Amino acid sequence: MTVAQNADPKELQRFEAVAGQWWDPDGPLKTLHGMNPLRLRFIKDRAPLAGLRVLDVGCGGGLLAEAMTAEGATVTGIDLAHEALLVARLHAIENGLTIDYRETSVEDLARDGADGSFDVVTCLEMLEHVPDPASVICACARLVKPDGQVFFSTINRTPKAWLTAVVGAEYLMNILPRGTHEYARFIRPSELAAWMRAAGLQVTTMSGVRYWPLVHHFALSSDLGVNYLVAGRRDTP
Repeated sequence: MTVAQNADPKELQRFEAVAGQWWDPDGPLKTLHGMNPLRLRFIKDRAPLAGLRVLDVGCGGGLLAEAMTAEGATVTGIDLAHEALLVARLHAIENGLTIDYRETSVEDLARDGADGSFDVVTCLEMLEHVPDPASVICACARLVKPDGQVFFSTINRTPKAWLTAVVGAEYLMNILPRGTHEYARFIRPSELAAWMRAAGLQVTTMSGVRYWPLVHHFALSSDLGVNYLVAGRRDTP
């Protein structure tokens, strides 16, 4: 699959448009800022990051990449949104952090001979924005070392998710830009698990994410009905 086939130009343009506000905790990416400590803790609890080589797929402006670098990981961040990567590089420089940001797709990185190069691969809040999420998952599985860990997060395709993540977040509370999500691209946990198994990944953990909008607080939950996080491990040959 080529880069053009597995990237939606409208999605890229949407993230390019907010690139200058990526690090504004009260801006259009406020929910990512609020969720980032929870995402980092979910990863750290399963893969202590210090000394590990980590790939952050769909890194955007670098929120997660910088957080993992601060924990002692050596991080490579990849994205196809040029303006977001410019912001990520500048912010890392301003904060004295060394992060290898690259404008490439995960499929191309895997094809370029980077198979098995990373101890951990993260791909958070991205799968619901690409035409072929299974292709991304397969490339992530190729890039992580045998017995290495891969982390995904996405949104379940349920009426509850539509009401919460689309109607509520984008139209009623205005905490996300309108058009951020397309319900048809939401992914059921069973679908994600099947794609992971097909790619040679064992699903080790699935956890829902609960959100209290009035206090802007996120916590892990047993309810997978809206946002959820997944941890997986690559099979040892």
